[in-house]
Amino acid sequence: MGKIAYVFPGQGSQYVGMGYDFYREFSEAADIFHSAETALRYNLCDIIFKGPQEELNKTINTQPAILTTSLAIYKVLKSHGFPEPHFVAGHSLGEYTALVVAGGVELFEAVRLAHLRGKYMQEAVPEGKGAMAAVLKLPPEKVEEACKKAQEVGIVEPANYNSPEQTVISGEKDAVERASQIAKEMGGKVIPLKVSVPSHCSLMKPAADAFRLKLAQTPIKNLSIPLVQNYTAKAHLMAPEVRENLHRQMFSSVKWYQSVLQMVEEGVDTFIEIGPKNVLSKLIQQTAPHVRVFNVERLEDLEKVSKIW
Repeated sequence: MGKIAYVFPGQGSQYVGMGYDFYREFSEAADIFHSAETALRYNLCDIIFKGPQEELNKTINTQPAILTTSLAIYKVLKSHGFPEPHFVAGHSLGEYTALVVAGGVELFEAVRLAHLRGKYMQEAVPEGKGAMAAVLKLPPEKVEEACKKAQEVGIVEPANYNSPEQTVISGEKDAVERASQIAKEMGGKVIPLKVSVPSHCSLMKPAADAFRLKLAQTPIKNLSIPLVQNYTAKAHLMAPEVRENLHRQMFSSVKWYQSVLQMVEEGVDTFIEIGPKNVLSKLIQQTAPHVRVFNVERLEDLEKVSKIW
């Protein structure tokens, strides 16, 4: 059997009630949810399990909520004897979940970092000034070209290289609309995203610089499992590099499909997405159709995936 990678979702995968069946059935999952609440000093479980969705969708809540849910599910997998992965990776915020699994930070610190990251991102750009859009059916270089042409209107940059046929763009609202128009003229399909923050573009630089101080104060250890990071699409183990890449990740493109290809090149043939929804599973299948992909977000998935070992 080839190598295994565990991957963790980012913002956009949240929904009210995620992880509740694990919380209800397994004490190790409930412990993770309760520890996260202790770290944050507010009732995160209520927001995750009861909503309302608008409250869960606030970046400041979304980020610790997804991280906590994904880690709770991971803990259950671990207690069921799932093997250690050869690599871990996460999409944007998911990189922090992967960092905990790789032994780089404790849950307590990671939840607080996720909360602060959300706070600084939310504060960096006034509501309504930024925008993001997913561009489908165009190769990444065409999307880059559309962004370059639209820069006369304002800031717009590729934010997420999600798969060879999906690139998300991010920036100032007018410039994102202009780039979207150019992409459509090139034959692409554009879906505006419902987000309050234009992530992974240079508008996030002030947020990243404020967050850098918090990263510097957080104890990060060298990793026991290689983490393929969004900023480089390469595997890292050393704490100083990991910390620097987490800082740069906030205002740089997420090289997701490049990270997937890197893991495949390193011998990974099985990817397990752990956490709400299956966004990454679909992107991995678009990028590397020959690999095995599973996602675990509900109890029944646990039984399904345990049969592969």
